[in-house]
Amino acid sequence: MTARAFDTFIFDLDGTLLDTLPDLTLLANRILRDVGCPERTQAEILSFVGNGVRRLMYQALPEGTPEDTAERAMQIWNDHFQEYYEHTFPYPGIEDMLRELRLRGVRIGVVSNKLQAGVDQIVSVKLPGMVDDMLGESPMVPRKPDPTGVNMMMQALGAAPDRTVYVGDSEGDMRAAHNAGLFAIAVAWGYNDPAGFAGEGALPDAVVEAPEELLAFAAAAQADPDMDGAIGADL
Repeated sequence: MTARAFDTFIFDLDGTLLDTLPDLTLLANRILRDVGCPERTQAEILSFVGNGVRRLMYQALPEGTPEDTAERAMQIWNDHFQEYYEHTFPYPGIEDMLRELRLRGVRIGVVSNKLQAGVDQIVSVKLPGMVDDMLGESPMVPRKPDPTGVNMMMQALGAAPDRTVYVGDSEGDMRAAHNAGLFAIAVAWGYNDPAGFAGEGALPDAVVEAPEELLAFAAAAQADPDMDGAIGADL
């Protein structure tokens, strides 16, 4: 079956474009030590990933942790997250895939459950100039599977739903895509196994095993009057 061709790709970030788990684990355990709580294994932190920073931190804290301790933990996160990026890297093949999408004139966006400041920092450091726009959680952008961020990104990129694909590694990503009326692609290299996705709206429309497989879903190269390899606005 021939893959559908899309001219706009919107990506999840953690577990899709970037492997951030080592730094998430280091930061979470630094906070747990600072507030006098036991540390967590990387596998435990992984099980908390996907529903935003606050949810991750609250799950990492022991059951029954006082609210003021939990709020102090969140404040430490907000004060120090920008220090934790040295062990975060794009998955193999991601940068080549993004470059090829840009050469084809595909618009590229990121919509993440990471806080907006964290998205801005990590993308600028680890994927500089490779996406056209990015959104993270903020008062204006609720966490996925709410489709608000995805819809806002389509509007920012001038994209049409029937020409846009959302790519992610979680059930929440698939639901966000479908809630916005988009084709949903799950990646097999992320933090969740697509074979286990179940429930209303969570089944992917396609699954890819490697980043280069996403190119089969991209529209053919378009005329690029600026000769910069991108139709969307450069950062």
